[in-house]
Amino acid sequence: MKTKNTKYDIITFGSATEDIFLKLKKGNFRVLRNKEFITQKALCFSLGSKIELSDLKICSGGGGTNTAATFSEQGFKIIFCGKIGQDLAGEKVLEDLRRFKINTCSVKKDNKRATALSVILSTGLTRTVLIHRGACHFMQKKDILWQNLKTKWFYLAPLSGKSAFLFPHLVNFAKRNKIKTAVNIGNSQINLSSNILKPIFSKIDILILNQQEAALLTKTSYQKENEILRKLNKLTSKIIVMTKGKRGVVVSDKKYKWSAGVLPVKSIEKTGAGDAFGAGFLSGLIRKNDIAFAIQLGTANAAACLQKTGTKQGLLKKGESWQRIKVIKKAI
Repeated sequence: MKTKNTKYDIITFGSATEDIFLKLKKGNFRVLRNKEFITQKALCFSLGSKIELSDLKICSGGGGTNTAATFSEQGFKIIFCGKIGQDLAGEKVLEDLRRFKINTCSVKKDNKRATALSVILSTGLTRTVLIHRGACHFMQKKDILWQNLKTKWFYLAPLSGKSAFLFPHLVNFAKRNKIKTAVNIGNSQINLSSNILKPIFSKIDILILNQQEAALLTKTSYQKENEILRKLNKLTSKIIVMTKGKRGVVVSDKKYKWSAGVLPVKSIEKTGAGDAFGAGFLSGLIRKNDIAFAIQLGTANAAACLQKTGTKQGLLKKGESWQRIKVIKKAI
């Protein structure tokens, strides 16, 4: 996939957060069935008590910075474009970006809103995420230094909250300037009006989403995988990547369908695995222009992320050996 020569390979867009991982100590909580909740289960601990933790970790997160970290580890020159607060959490985000040698010239500081925060409550088997909307969720056109957006690729991690309205502007800018786009679409973008979405999809080079998001976007039953793919192929871009959690991934380019499972690793914490897969997939595709290889690298990077607490801790580095998974290719 040849692109014009520019100083930077990829610019990532998306959230920038402070992530606090709290691992609850066994015996200090209970999981109860309750039909009032969407999952029909509730995480419970004693109200008004001091709850002891078995582990705590604080680090930077968010789809925009997580994917930038993978691309940097894979040897690409990266800019992150996003928004943080003028606070200690924002400085931690900048510190981590610089540690990964990611250019921060397009990071905007908000003097009114704090850096976004995620608190991840882990029971060991599953997680519950508490989210505080912050600066990155309120990014606007005026916050972007458009003249700095000189690159070969845009990678759009999920744009949440009001920042979702940047989606069409970024894709249209990329199209006008012959920049390729990979989009990991989120619920906020999916919920934009069809008048906004429909003309945008044909301009995207790679669309990445999970099966639940794909079902929502296509208004199709979650269980009807083939029907979802058929509708996506009609709706949208050149390459469609649909992740299926523990059941792996399926990729379509309208001529062929590739499918693969997951690597058998012990999962410590799944936060960030989706970002690791998406960025790993694009890294592989840029490097070899081979979808099977892209799936393998994305899968291996996600598996490495799963084995560490923190969204940037276990990412694969360029040249590091990794286990490859079998990929099946079929004509559509």
